[in-house]
Amino acid sequence: MNTQIRRLGIGLLACYMALFVMLNWIQFFQKDSLDANALNTLQVKQDFNKPRGTISSADGVLLAQSVDTPDGEFKRQRTYPTADLFGQLTGFYSFTFGSTGLEKTYDDELAGQTIGQQVRGFADLLSPRPQVGNLTISVRNDLQQVARQALGDRQGSVVAIDPRTGELLAFWSYPSFDPNLLSTNDQKAASAARDLLTAWPGQPLRAHQYQERYFPGSTFKVVTGSTGVQTGKVTLESPSYPVATGYKPPGTTKTISNFGGESCGGTLEPILRLSCNSAFAEMGTETIGPADMIAGAQSFGFNAKPPIDLPAPVASAFPTDFTRNLPALAQASIGQNDVQATPLQMALVAAAIANNGTIMKPHVMSEVRDSEGSVIGRYDAGRWLQPLSGDSAATMRAAMLDVVARGTATRMQIAGYEVGGKTGTAQVGSDPPTSHTWIIGFAGPPGGVPQIAISVVVLDQPGVREATGGLVAAPIAQRVMSAYLADLAAGR
Repeated sequence: MNTQIRRLGIGLLACYMALFVMLNWIQFFQKDSLDANALNTLQVKQDFNKPRGTISSADGVLLAQSVDTPDGEFKRQRTYPTADLFGQLTGFYSFTFGSTGLEKTYDDELAGQTIGQQVRGFADLLSPRPQVGNLTISVRNDLQQVARQALGDRQGSVVAIDPRTGELLAFWSYPSFDPNLLSTNDQKAASAARDLLTAWPGQPLRAHQYQERYFPGSTFKVVTGSTGVQTGKVTLESPSYPVATGYKPPGTTKTISNFGGESCGGTLEPILRLSCNSAFAEMGTETIGPADMIAGAQSFGFNAKPPIDLPAPVASAFPTDFTRNLPALAQASIGQNDVQATPLQMALVAAAIANNGTIMKPHVMSEVRDSEGSVIGRYDAGRWLQPLSGDSAATMRAAMLDVVARGTATRMQIAGYEVGGKTGTAQVGSDPPTSHTWIIGFAGPPGGVPQIAISVVVLDQPGVREATGGLVAAPIAQRVMSAYLADLAAGR
């Protein structure tokens, strides 16, 4: 009898394992083909009606949840209590339009469909709670509000990051959108909202923080200066560039002028402090040269998509063919010509200087917990790039501290903290003159590792002077960094 029972048990176990393997084979290896099948509407509705976990901010604010809807063909609807504040981060979860943002990246975790969650579900068959994943992210609700208030109704983006870990702390772009409009079960209303948002000026459905590129202007001089220092061709003492109103690159009669025809020159610290176009154009063209400039830009992440855990990141761009076009290299060395950067990329440039030359992988997810509250997944921080040595980063950090202490970024100063930065202004219109205004920087305790790095861009502002970035973007960065540092000091 015992032998027969044993055989029966082995047979049942084999059947169970076969069912488990087939279930996961279908879910993971045939998922795409099944989802794309036009006849699969019923299955899609069943999946949409299943329980789904929550998304919460680092300071415990609920950002996304599923609520019961007893009337109609759907049992649940995804809702977003903070509306547009986190719209470009959470994205939306819609029967009509699918999913975007974190809802897309962590779809399996939220739905409880990872292999680990499935195994756990089989072990907890008697549990009354659904096996979903509840996602906590690194972005703080209070800091996100500060970023929104500081930017106001001006188009632009704010990206704040912990340079030590790669955790995003604030991630705001205006205009944003309310994901509730697209996640509604009223498909006609969702379609109307989608049409409106698609036609809305500023493309609110697009996460400009990491999906849109702009001319970085003089903030790119941090990359040029860093490349010069890392290659050993530039130090704090040499070369000393001539005091001039402009620089004429080889092969052209056209001069690259300083803002307002001002005269400037000297070694690394004074030319960064004054954002001297003529000196940095000469540095990139004649001191560093084409090959090292290309390699230096790419070492910071240009021409590569950043490994962020959000859908469809775009690569920032730095030209790679200057063989017969040194004038273009001169322009690129000061963030003009065909150089384009996302706000995230420029935040990572500042983070590299802050973090001893290391760029950590930028990320939003902090952890995932199951329905019982147990942690089932954490984001493992890791290095993405190493553009600078520790000594080179220290040299650039000192130069950027000087920019805030007595240069174009004095409005970034925070009492009791060391703050480094670099302003930028990229002209985009001439009648009337308008520009994209930038600031990048970092802040932390005196003598310590900076605790926050930041990038701010405000689009289409009147004026084209270099000081415009310091007037417009620097106060925004200062408010966000001050709020975060105050939270850390208070133990929050």
